[in-house]
Amino acid sequence: MWKLVNGKLIQTTDPTRVKFRTNISKTIIEKLNTLASEYDTHPNYLLESGLQTVLSQGVITFRKELRPKDRVQFKTTYDNELLVRVKEFAKIHNLFINDVIEYSVDFINFENIKNSSYKHRIE
Repeated sequence: MWKLVNGKLIQTTDPTRVKFRTNISKTIIEKLNTLASEYDTHPNYLLESGLQTVLSQGVITFRKELRPKDRVQFKTTYDNELLVRVKEFAKIHNLFINDVIEYSVDFINFENIKNSSYKHRIE
């Protein structure tokens, strides 16, 4: 993101975002990449939208025996506050964070997602 300081633009990193690495289904990653291209956004913004929806519902119906077998490492950034809430939610429901992330893909709100230029905004 960019900050306007004394009439000059200075590029900075967004302090509200944190890097996070987990393992999620390769099929889901491919689906997210396709959707991100279609909606002019990034996969992590799609995931954030789905996670917010799941957290707002407060319930999760997840069958552990149906976990995908094609999990690969996935590194991206998330809003720090959202990630903390997801960790607590996973712990309360006795799940792993990657289970909650994969589950959230079906709850993405395509009308309320950040576009790909969001990270280049001026504040």
